[in-house]
Amino acid sequence: MSLPPLASGPEGPDALRPLLDVVLDALRTGTEARGGPLPAGGPAAVAARVRDAVGDVLPDEGDPTALHTLVRALAEGAADPAHPLCAAHLHCPPLAVATAADLAASALNPSLDSWDQAPAASALEALVTRALAREAGMADALVTTGGTESNHLALLLARERHGTGLRLVLGANAHHSLPRAAWLLGLPDPVVVPTPAGTLDPVALAQALTHLPGPLLVAATAGTTDAGLIDPLPAIAALCAAHGARLHIDAAYGGGLLFSDRHRDRLTGLDAAHTVTLDLHKLGWQPVAAGLLAVRDPHELGALHERADYLNADDDTDAGLPDLLGRSLRTTRRPDILKIAVTLRTLGRTGLATLVDQVCAHAHEFAATIRDHPAFDLYDTPTLSTVLFRPKDASDDAVAAIRRHLLTDGRAVLGRAHLDGRLWFKTTLLNPHTRPDDLAALLKLVEGNTPA
Repeated sequence: MSLPPLASGPEGPDALRPLLDVVLDALRTGTEARGGPLPAGGPAAVAARVRDAVGDVLPDEGDPTALHTLVRALAEGAADPAHPLCAAHLHCPPLAVATAADLAASALNPSLDSWDQAPAASALEALVTRALAREAGMADALVTTGGTESNHLALLLARERHGTGLRLVLGANAHHSLPRAAWLLGLPDPVVVPTPAGTLDPVALAQALTHLPGPLLVAATAGTTDAGLIDPLPAIAALCAAHGARLHIDAAYGGGLLFSDRHRDRLTGLDAAHTVTLDLHKLGWQPVAAGLLAVRDPHELGALHERADYLNADDDTDAGLPDLLGRSLRTTRRPDILKIAVTLRTLGRTGLATLVDQVCAHAHEFAATIRDHPAFDLYDTPTLSTVLFRPKDASDDAVAAIRRHLLTDGRAVLGRAHLDGRLWFKTTLLNPHTRPDDLAALLKLVEGNTPA
């Protein structure tokens, strides 16, 4: 039996080329078989089809058709973020050029835990992370798996700077990963400030900061997951400065506005933060994962320093080999920076701004259509690319049931958000190729499944 070919090395490209044809054909046929934004039938039916496709997970003899069979099964059973009726979550359709770059990262397989495993990738990461940090008014940035890891790192750096008595103060609109990080890090229970209008109220925050003993860490949000709202960052930053509180801004969703001259002023105040969460697998159109944590003071990253003789021996570091262990909580990690770098260079600021402006414009157009439609209520004018709506006079139970019915039939993927005491459909428009007709079709589909 001959040994299977490798993806890297001199013969790697030739070994990959025919396999890419197999993968692309399987993606095409699987997508055609699905025929919509989501596989029909619900969880049990999808699981049964996957079981049938997989068969024996570890057979005695290998199956040379497994690549086509399983990729096709995954494509047929996927929620397709490129489909205009798949609009529930912060789940973007990745750019083709970024996905191609991700293939190269997988084939070369650098591991960014020591320089001798990733010479060029480590240099590329240093260049790109610092450039992106400067966009946010910060000095440096670490690559993460996404907003959750970035928020966790932000709290860790704050704890190491200010001690285990650090108290997290956040709005009720904040991402769930922040209180979870406080729990994981053994910090006191967070203080949750009410957000009746969906954003952190400076008056309520001022009251909390006045009466709480320090040290305090305030977490603001630039792009909430439910309605895409942005907290009043300048006012929050001023309050933190006045009360000596540390400021972290979770801009995992809204950080993409930095690329747009038209919209970046909505992030005024971002540069006043000590740490900022960014996530380019949202408004950056990257394959998962593509998160970053940007920091104002790069010396704080020293808290992550770790020594392992086989990776960063003192004499190697003294001789000039870069020390990478302090660039992440992870040891082995892939070069996610490559796809980001390729995207930035390929599209440039203008190209990325076009994508950001396009999805924000789609949201405003969709909101206007809903506002003029007699059968629907609109939550509010969108801030980013999220639009909330619901059928007039429908109960919350009806809204939930319509959503599940459309999911089970595989016809539309709508999210849900509970605001102002009511349940709303949530559409997160991240596909710049979506057309007005697509959104009109989505409304018609919801209206046709709403009980009279």
